[in-house]
Amino acid sequence: MSTFKAPKGTYDLIPPDSAAYLAVREAIAAPLRRAGYGYAETPGFENVELFSRGVGESTDIVTKEMYTLTTKGGDELALRPEGTASVLRAALEANLHKAGNLPVKLWYSGSYYRYERPQAGRYRHFSQVGAEAIGAEDPALDAELVILAVDAYRSLGLRNFRLLLNSLGDKECRPVYRAALQDFLRGLDLDEDTRRRIDINPLRVLDDKRESVQKQLAGAPMMRDHLCEACRTYHEQVRELLTAAGVAFEDDPKLVRGLDYYTRTTFEFVHDGLGSQSAVGGGGRYDGLSEMIGGPSLPSVGWALGVDRTVLALRAEGVELDLPAVTQVYAVPLGEEARRTLFGLVTELRRAGVATDFAYGGKGLKNAMKSANRSGARLALVAGERDLAEGVVQLKDLDSGEQRAVPAAEAVTAVRSALGPNPRWP
Repeated sequence: MSTFKAPKGTYDLIPPDSAAYLAVREAIAAPLRRAGYGYAETPGFENVELFSRGVGESTDIVTKEMYTLTTKGGDELALRPEGTASVLRAALEANLHKAGNLPVKLWYSGSYYRYERPQAGRYRHFSQVGAEAIGAEDPALDAELVILAVDAYRSLGLRNFRLLLNSLGDKECRPVYRAALQDFLRGLDLDEDTRRRIDINPLRVLDDKRESVQKQLAGAPMMRDHLCEACRTYHEQVRELLTAAGVAFEDDPKLVRGLDYYTRTTFEFVHDGLGSQSAVGGGGRYDGLSEMIGGPSLPSVGWALGVDRTVLALRAEGVELDLPAVTQVYAVPLGEEARRTLFGLVTELRRAGVATDFAYGGKGLKNAMKSANRSGARLALVAGERDLAEGVVQLKDLDSGEQRAVPAAEAVTAVRSALGPNPRWP
């Protein structure tokens, strides 16, 4: 027996649970592909500075949660704690923004890593599907991404999620708000770590989840009261487009999220069935991130949705996903000649798109049929020497127990007819 276990705060995805995770990933990706987003994949580790510059040196992610390492060559690397900075770096490196067709639309899926205290819904290794629209400033683009996320959740049958929406302003109006917020925060009874944040990034204090801090923030100035006319108009257009698309949202003036690169539109999806870790996904506009990491000015917007959190939300609602059958047909050979014949039919069925398995290991009929029933297959193909001498195989319905002999040469057609949208028993 192995003495090794998955590291603390991580998990293994194995059947049957892994099927739900695959279904969630596919459901989130499907609307993106229909909207012109192409797939991107980046390394699991990047230069530390990519995240310290982009995500923000004052964020918990950079100061407390990043897994960092020094290579033998002296390079400082970090396991990626989020996807946006990596995908933007890849797009810039490949000069996708110079191809003349902006925005560059990309989606991605992968594992991310943060050193956090493990608890339900929070892991040190977690899975996300994300989307980025790079190089265009348009409220319709912000609304598009929100709508695509909502459509993905709805396609899964998720209903009890809420969309929180805010605007964080831009480089014109945020400095005025920042100064007003700093003046307010300096008058509060805060610990030293939090007081340091007042000078570095005071908006992050609004994101503090401690009740002792939140109570003192009751009278804090809000960004919505300091938005310039351009930001106010932009945000109102996003709200109007969402409303027209039938997307309900809640205005949350304290919504900041944990990353420094956000500007203007900021949003988060929460599910009240998940307890304290209620966020299932979120994102926003990050117009200055490209310049922060050494690129040109490329206003952009994106989001990341947690696969793990979405699965937990589905379970909280009792949603049963309509998962494809792992095995539709199970082949049971009786004798060596039948093994060769049925193995050939198994290959044909798989090539015809039918999920088919085989009784490996020379099992007897009784044990092989037990395996067939455990596999979840609807049909069994059974053949022995007498069947082959007559040129037939036995096709058995494992639900009803009904069994018919069909010509071996027509077995694939017979199986597909029995499994089709309008099943016909041969």
